[in-house]
Amino acid sequence: MSCNGCTANIDTDRPQMLGTFDWLSDLPDTTHLSKMVEVRFKSTRKEFFMNEDGIPLKRDDLVVVASSPGHDVGYVSLTGRLAELQFKRKVKNPNRYTLLKIYRKASAGDVEKWEASKKREKEVMIRARQLATELGLNMKIGDVEFRGDGVKAIFYYIADERVDFRELIKRYASEFRIKVEMKQIGVRQEAGRVGGFGSCGRELCCSTWRTDFSSITSEMALKQGLSPSAEKMAGRCGKLKCCLMYELDHYLEAQEDFPNELLDLETDKGIARHFKTDILQKKIWYVYADQPAAGSFVLDLEDVKKIINKNKRGEKPSVQNMGAPVVAKEPTMQVGSVNDEIIRRNEKQKLKTKRNKRKFKPREPQKK
Repeated sequence: MSCNGCTANIDTDRPQMLGTFDWLSDLPDTTHLSKMVEVRFKSTRKEFFMNEDGIPLKRDDLVVVASSPGHDVGYVSLTGRLAELQFKRKVKNPNRYTLLKIYRKASAGDVEKWEASKKREKEVMIRARQLATELGLNMKIGDVEFRGDGVKAIFYYIADERVDFRELIKRYASEFRIKVEMKQIGVRQEAGRVGGFGSCGRELCCSTWRTDFSSITSEMALKQGLSPSAEKMAGRCGKLKCCLMYELDHYLEAQEDFPNELLDLETDKGIARHFKTDILQKKIWYVYADQPAAGSFVLDLEDVKKIINKNKRGEKPSVQNMGAPVVAKEPTMQVGSVNDEIIRRNEKQKLKTKRNKRKFKPREPQKK
């Protein structure tokens, strides 16, 4: 961990994803251009410091940094020009951000004291939850993070409404003999701190390599033709999966080639109605409106464009040589039927709400 008396450089607090490429491994050293350093602490918490003494640092070095009060221990994540660019991107008000200094590389004594503080986190978290329950506070203590010197701890909590925890802080300070800092987080941040495995079988992105949480909407899933099922789109945190945005740009780029209208085709056998689309393979499924028993057939995007152009000229071409009957299993990606499914569920929910209102409608008092 790049400290005196240590030979290993292993960060067990934040495991790395298998099979991922480190894009920063071969970048040139830019520490001579900027003294700013980004330091990572437990889970996804990162802060910026100044290397005023010119200590030779590289990524994953364990360092001792100034804190308020005392000091803290963390891993170097970015140095030089990259750290300065990250500071400008993340910090909205640089004038209000206090850049503390880096004291030194962590020694064996610093690491020993830091490890002893981390061992207290689990038992303190359990007791902290008990104290919050005794006071009847509507909140959940999600995680506890001790500073490297063991003098101060951050209590991360989740609450749906404003909580008055002044009495709780007094109880924490008197029982644990530490300085207390309360920090509110959301369910997505909690999942990143706790960790786990996703439906893909790999560790959660938020607990391994993601450090920011972009806004995810259901529209992203619909544009990719994914199932509208809430269970399939939700992650461990109960919110929409972050991976819904990973391939979105590819789908949006592929959709630019698709026509925006006239997807129903006029053929020599009648009207062919569109009901499925494979965006990446650029194939569209159709079925005859008057002959649903005849089965469906698939057309390439280029063939669909040709038929649309002929329809505009008043022609009704044959698709016998263009399309192929669907024999194999149909693709799971559905675009045309997604909106219909959502509309059907919304109408069903509205009808259920109306029935409940009628059922619980208070009776008028009888006149004497």
